[in-house]
Amino acid sequence: MQKGPPLEVKVWGDFACFTRPEMKAERISYSVMTPSAARGVLEAIFWKPEFSWQVREIHVLNPIRHFSILRNEVNDKAVVSTAMGWAEKGGGYFADDEKNRAQRHTLALRDVAYIIKADVALKSHATDPDAKYRDQFRRHVSKGKCHHTPYLGCREFAAFFGEPDGSEKPINLTDDLGLMLFDIDYEEGAMGRGKPRFFKSRLCNGVLKVPSELYEKGGV
Repeated sequence: MQKGPPLEVKVWGDFACFTRPEMKAERISYSVMTPSAARGVLEAIFWKPEFSWQVREIHVLNPIRHFSILRNEVNDKAVVSTAMGWAEKGGGYFADDEKNRAQRHTLALRDVAYIIKADVALKSHATDPDAKYRDQFRRHVSKGKCHHTPYLGCREFAAFFGEPDGSEKPINLTDDLGLMLFDIDYEEGAMGRGKPRFFKSRLCNGVLKVPSELYEKGGV
């Protein structure tokens, strides 16, 4: 059982895109950071195999603003075996080829800032108390240390992070956000394919609360 209030970190950036999974060719962002994106930020800052992150609340600090991008992207995914074949026999991938390119639209967010509140959930093989990992996370945040650069939905949208100073206030907005992606469950032997899990999300006075029962179903 965790002792003490949830851990907090402030994250912000120029751009963000928390892509709705039901969109195929185009990237359309949720209007608010998703719990899975928040977990990704936390794991980028500090992660250990002895625990998992459970996001409790996401506070939206800046007004929700959208902008659109139209850019050229490649159609095919990189395959290791194909690249090894090019190394041995020659050849390669030419992004300039019109057959390999497509224009795709992205509806993203700009000038975003959030406070993430989350708990440390120890796994069954953990031998140290959660206080150890909580202190380590706080030190990482205070010193600006991270395992790898956190990002806001897309890797090209880097996130800054730091300690909240107490002056931050969530925006004055209450709205039903509809079904939002909670996380993706991966089953052993499922060839890397996961099953998405959704929940009915609501922004209440600028705060998105994540129901605790979602973690009870999925376990830690």
